[in-house]
Amino acid sequence: MEDNNLFRDKIRLLNHLLYSGYLNDIRLFKAFLSLPLKEFIPKRCIKYSKIYEDAPSLFYFDKDDPESIRTISAPHMITIMIQNLMLKDDDDLLILGAKSGYIAALAHYLAPKGKIKILEANSRIAKITSKNISKLNLQDDIEVIVKNPLEGLPEFEPWQKILVTGSIKTRRIYPLLKQLDSNYGVLFAPIGEDTIQTYTQIQRETDQYIAEDQLQVKFTPLITQLEIDEFQLITDTEVLEQIDIEDKESDEINISLKYRTNPTDRAEGTPNFLDKTRVIKPNDIFIAFLEFIHHSIEKLKNDNGLKNWLNSIENFELILLLIKNSKDKVKINIGDMEKSLTQLKFLNKNWLDLEKEKKNEENFQSKKNDIVHDHLFELENLQELVGKQLKKLN
Repeated sequence: MEDNNLFRDKIRLLNHLLYSGYLNDIRLFKAFLSLPLKEFIPKRCIKYSKIYEDAPSLFYFDKDDPESIRTISAPHMITIMIQNLMLKDDDDLLILGAKSGYIAALAHYLAPKGKIKILEANSRIAKITSKNISKLNLQDDIEVIVKNPLEGLPEFEPWQKILVTGSIKTRRIYPLLKQLDSNYGVLFAPIGEDTIQTYTQIQRETDQYIAEDQLQVKFTPLITQLEIDEFQLITDTEVLEQIDIEDKESDEINISLKYRTNPTDRAEGTPNFLDKTRVIKPNDIFIAFLEFIHHSIEKLKNDNGLKNWLNSIENFELILLLIKNSKDKVKINIGDMEKSLTQLKFLNKNWLDLEKEKKNEENFQSKKNDIVHDHLFELENLQELVGKQLKKLN
């Protein structure tokens, strides 16, 4: 469970994304709520990262190479990326550029039945990403492969969705477009030759490729030159025989992009990055909050760590306070849940007091076990209360 101060910052960020018009998919709201960003940032980078500010977060740098700095994109940009992919729950997603795995993990919440593969040319970044994915037990759903991203993964095509997380030249996306599902597959990429690119959504309809410019962005170039120092990460030995795709002739690729100029010509369900007609309703947010509490309790029942229990109760309190103070009419019985949290806080205080006196306490372990038992009982009670409210709201 996240530190209470970080969790408050996350709620503040989500509020910003909602009311700025960026975030309009409740599934992504739930993903942001559940995933701890700090888990995707190595300890040596934490002090340089602005966690839960709407700014990029540093996750990689090489002291010997000042230009090696890599960041996780700002939350509003991640929101634009993921929502413009129009992910369905069984979509297969190919991500070019690891971004520490955070974007892939968020996308998994929207496409839990699909496979997600990340192509990353820098093996150090790939190793960091693999560790992050494993920490959250997502290694069966998300695979990290050390490979030139420009090659894509034709052996696993068709891809319903492809996301490019670094700047790329127009001509280099053509081989990737061929790997898209012909039945409305979507590629989203920051395309451009200069320091400023245009994030472009391209949808494949049979052999037609319909492009729509979304917004101007400034991304670092996609890493394509293999940087290998951990050979065990390479799953395909042929990767070592690097192909210079930039200069490779591609006469066999006959693709013409048709740019959509009329917004009303947009395919049904295709989002605009600031579509004011698509908003998350307050009721959906409250359901997401209660589901978060319900799932968090399930994790806590298998965790006897006092720190996590303390953070959890504080975070639950914050959520209930937000619901209670909401100006929107919501039929949620907060009172019983507040009473349960009060009891849990009392048990936590007893545990803290016991910890302080344990050197002089003969029956420390026995008393601790009693507190844990009572705590688990009250957690069950709170989970049941939350479950009842969810049934009323759904």
